Amino acid sequence: MEYGSGTLMGQLSQAVKEAGRMFNDREKAAQVKQKGATDFVTQVDVSVQNYLRERLEKLAPDIQFMGEEKDNSDLDFTRPMWVLDPVDGTTNLVHGFCHSAVSLALADQGEVLYGLVYNPDADELYTAERGGGAFLNGVPIRVSGVKLLADALVDVGTNPSDRERADRSFRWMRAVFDRCHDVRRMGAASLCLCYVAAGRLDGYLEGSLKPWDYAAGMLIVREAGGFVSTTERGEPSLAEGSGIVCANGQIGLELLEALEA
Repeated sequence: MEYGSGTLMGQLSQAVKEAGRMFNDREKAAQVKQKGATDFVTQVDVSVQNYLRERLEKLAPDIQFMGEEKDNSDLDFTRPMWVLDPVDGTTNLVHGFCHSAVSLALADQGEVLYGLVYNPDADELYTAERGGGAFLNGVPIRVSGVKLLADALVDVGTNPSDRERADRSFRWMRAVFDRCHDVRRMGAASLCLCYVAAGRLDGYLEGSLKPWDYAAGMLIVREAGGFVSTTERGEPSLAEGSGIVCANGQIGLELLEALEA
């Protein structure tokens, strides 16, 4: 399979939009299993992952597959792989809070080459190809021009499946709240990243994320002119999860400094 193909992006876009139709199945959304006290998987998650895995295997049978709802221990991170979160924001989906997304990335040698995040409720498809810019429903997007954290709107995630670090999460939230216009908490990492890319948010941060939470959104933010790092000022990895700080390219360092205050 050749990268850099408009045809490939078109095929991927069609696949994630078709998968997103499953979000409307409230019967499947109500079929909930608990992976942890506040960590859920619904039949929608399973159905979307199975559907996209089959589509992607037909498209490129030699590319590995990383998915939230599977064992990923056998992956070779030096080889190409798909990175899928079938439903980012599962808790939102369970409660009918219309803020969830399909997040799909294609990576090679640990570098994300394609990123797609689709919110079926809003019918918004965010896409990016490495070196080709970022788009919302085919229209180019850019991060905001806010220059100071004091003038910013920032989403601060709390990761309810990691309650042991709740004190840290709320300490971060208070530190950012004291330094910005206001904070938000929307509960879907991929969409928060895309909102930064589109200029709806000026920054976003959350601890203890998984690679499928941020792989696609990270590329979309960067292609929109934004900044992404780990909460420890490192490069986010696809081999293991991390905390994420992203911003519009102007306030990223201020956000990191707020976490360290």
